[in-house]
Amino acid sequence: MPGLSAIAFVHPWLLPALALLPALWWLLRVTPPSPRLVRFPAMRLLLGLVQSEETPAHTPLWLVLLRLLLAGLVILGLAQPLLNPLGPRAGQGPLVIVIDNDWAAARAWREREQALASLIDNAERDHRPIMLLPTAPPASGDPVQASGLLPASEARRLAQTLRPEPWPSERTAVLKLLEGMHLPAPGHVVWLSNGIAGGEVEKLAERLQRLGPVEVLSDAPERLPHLLLPPATRGSELALSAHRASGAGQDAITVRANDERGHLVAQAELAFEPGKSTAAATLKLPVELRNEIARLEISGERTVGATVLLDERWRRRPVGVITAPANEQAEPLLGGHYYLERALQPYSEIVEGTLEQLLERQLAVLILTDSDPLPPALRAQLDRWLQAGGTLLRFAGPRLAQGNDDLVPVKLRRGERELGGAMSWEKPEPLAAFDPKSPFAGLPIPADVAIKRQVLAEPSLDLEQKTWARLADGTPLVTADRRGKGWLVLVHTTANPDWSTLPFSGLFVEMLQRIVALSQGVAGNAEKASLPPFRTLDGFGELAPPPAAASAIGTEELLHPRIGPRHPPGYYGSESTRRALNLTNQVSAIAPLPELPPGVARAVYSGQHERDLKPWLIGAATLLALADLVISLALRGLFLGRRGGGLLGGGRGSGAGGLGRARGTAALLFAALALAAPGAQAAGAGAAAGDDSFAIAATTSTRLAYVLTGDPSLDEVSRAGLTGLSLALNARTAIEAAAPMGVDPDKDELAFFPLLYWPISERMPDLSAVGLQKVLEYLQNGGQIMFDTRDPNRAGASWRVLRRLLSDLDLPALIQVPEDHVLTRSFYLLHELPGRLDGSPVWVERSDEMVNDGVSAVVIGGNDWAGAWAVDDGGRPLMPVVPGGEHQREMAIRFGINLVMYALTGNYKGDQVHLPAILERLGL
Repeated sequence: MPGLSAIAFVHPWLLPALALLPALWWLLRVTPPSPRLVRFPAMRLLLGLVQSEETPAHTPLWLVLLRLLLAGLVILGLAQPLLNPLGPRAGQGPLVIVIDNDWAAARAWREREQALASLIDNAERDHRPIMLLPTAPPASGDPVQASGLLPASEARRLAQTLRPEPWPSERTAVLKLLEGMHLPAPGHVVWLSNGIAGGEVEKLAERLQRLGPVEVLSDAPERLPHLLLPPATRGSELALSAHRASGAGQDAITVRANDERGHLVAQAELAFEPGKSTAAATLKLPVELRNEIARLEISGERTVGATVLLDERWRRRPVGVITAPANEQAEPLLGGHYYLERALQPYSEIVEGTLEQLLERQLAVLILTDSDPLPPALRAQLDRWLQAGGTLLRFAGPRLAQGNDDLVPVKLRRGERELGGAMSWEKPEPLAAFDPKSPFAGLPIPADVAIKRQVLAEPSLDLEQKTWARLADGTPLVTADRRGKGWLVLVHTTANPDWSTLPFSGLFVEMLQRIVALSQGVAGNAEKASLPPFRTLDGFGELAPPPAAASAIGTEELLHPRIGPRHPPGYYGSESTRRALNLTNQVSAIAPLPELPPGVARAVYSGQHERDLKPWLIGAATLLALADLVISLALRGLFLGRRGGGLLGGGRGSGAGGLGRARGTAALLFAALALAAPGAQAAGAGAAAGDDSFAIAATTSTRLAYVLTGDPSLDEVSRAGLTGLSLALNARTAIEAAAPMGVDPDKDELAFFPLLYWPISERMPDLSAVGLQKVLEYLQNGGQIMFDTRDPNRAGASWRVLRRLLSDLDLPALIQVPEDHVLTRSFYLLHELPGRLDGSPVWVERSDEMVNDGVSAVVIGGNDWAGAWAVDDGGRPLMPVVPGGEHQREMAIRFGINLVMYALTGNYKGDQVHLPAILERLGL
């Protein structure tokens, strides 16, 4: 396909026909004169007639140029020019397309699909067979395999089924597969790479060169995916870290922390410094909010590598309280256990028992009040628990003050220090401000907290580092020491009010929360349990039911997983006891493609893809041909009512009958021009209200409509959503709905549509006076509008925009949809009305039988229904539904069908309640 720059021609042999245009010029310059009609007169009138010499009439120059342009467009269209064509593939043999369809390809998967489609179209024009070779193992669990040589139609069908898998590619397996592969003729190899190194890339490229010339397409370095690593816990903080492939330049990403319902809890920005491939940040949240986080994701990147699922290890902190001594059991309201339970009960799961019993359970924190030294065997078991990551919190008392217990973070002096009392000159001491490095940093200190007695720490070089809290005189009150992966923490006073007023204060509760949050979480499973797959992630980082090949995984395997079809990333276990397996548990670093062997061509996805200009050129030629026909008729006088001739003379049809036929012909021609305008129907949103094509498209079929907001991405979601709802209506009801149309209230006629879906955008401009009047007339004449703010929390900017719009419309009072409303039973019986999100109630007008037969003209909500209905060209859902998944999507589709039925049929379902009375009056 020879071409010039960004244009190539599929049939270049037609281009020499352009050389015939000069001959066509010569032929078009002269036309015979139009015949002149002379009705037969009396013979005497023939006398004296002088025969005049007739000369040919010349065609106007502009009409000649118009016809030359028409001929040129036809020739160029038949030659089929391509904009931004792919370069010609070398040789005449098969085209081998190697596709990295792993997690890293998900970020720019649309570009890969477009490049793959262009390659297949190119091979089809060249009549070349195609071989597809994905490098990621399929979800079925089968090994990597090539498709074999296929015709373009079958290769296109197979390519449409490819999706990015949530695990890495197995290039080593592809290399082994290629060892025994031979083509019938030298071909051309195109490798749609993910741009990431690994898996013997150089050897794979060398082996592909044996099949023919190799061309590698990959993302630009700045567009390579990021990796979000599982966070670490530091007290009440989450330490976030991310990795990028290339350290060149400066980069920044935003990490979103979402809860189970997909709502944003917090977000943080991670900045990559030049030359650095890692970035870190800290997410500081109250314990209650941190425990709500279920998912971390990089904003704007839909890949499983940019997603981290959190489980109970990051949230659940079971606390074990060792059974109180006998003296406290006799007076429970005076013992330390009473105050500990009251402080921890609202925030933690508390388990009470002996130390032997508690060490057999999965606990994050053990609390030990003043007690005698532990037996050696039990002490060794407790040390192992600490080394494995447990946190032991101890409180002082008379027994610990005796100095014969070494299970403490610092060395203690024998005896206790008394501050205040009959035998002491000192007064009770308040607390000093917490050090910025302490886990208690930032907590306010109440003025009424005073310490009357404490055990003292012996001075040492590391005492300063081990002190988390101190009194105003500088003596330590809370000390801690690392024991393996765990912590040993000592409060140098009692847990009851005997030695201090601390247990009476809110500071006591906050200090305990910080210590519990500092501990490692547990999942609540047995140490060597086998966990079945519960919900797994796809390549785009969305939760879905596990694939058939997924199998159970042991808790030991979770520490060093091999992620693939058998163990995809996601949740394992059950709803109550689940463990998260993330891609970044295995893939913690990536690097860009290295230098490839000589002869391998490198290119990047440019974002500009091949486009066939033939339909546009032929369409333009058709318009010009119709225009030429109309002009020719006008030049012959067929549009004028003159008897006996037109501009150049009379014709047989110049009378009244001829004039009527001419006008009818002209009307048909202008209607054909309107219908033939390229893109008029497809872009129905852009048609003016007076455009016949808009009216014809809107009235010849039942269509749903959406209001254009000016936000292209939001308008595309609305179009895809109403497309999915129309498909559901066609499949489940008697309605035959055509493709939806976008409307602009300021320009378009709204009366053609039974229902308008109006998504509220934060940046949506105000309606003009004309548009506002059209909306009011639409509602007054029986139209229905569904306003969707896409924000279930009812606190965002979209709700403020909606309130401003509704104030201009002057609507009657609104109420939440009651359980017996017609909207809940117009087709399906519904008890919930969710969308892509859930939680927002739905409002309708208060029923008034005198207005619109009691049918509400306005429905308002914020659950993003279009997002739940949205489908792609293949009818597959486009957006995730949270928190209910596919069940919630089905409920959203049913609500959409009920909404359309309500708009089309009104309250006929509500009228059925009167049916028994009507039958009784009729005597039936």
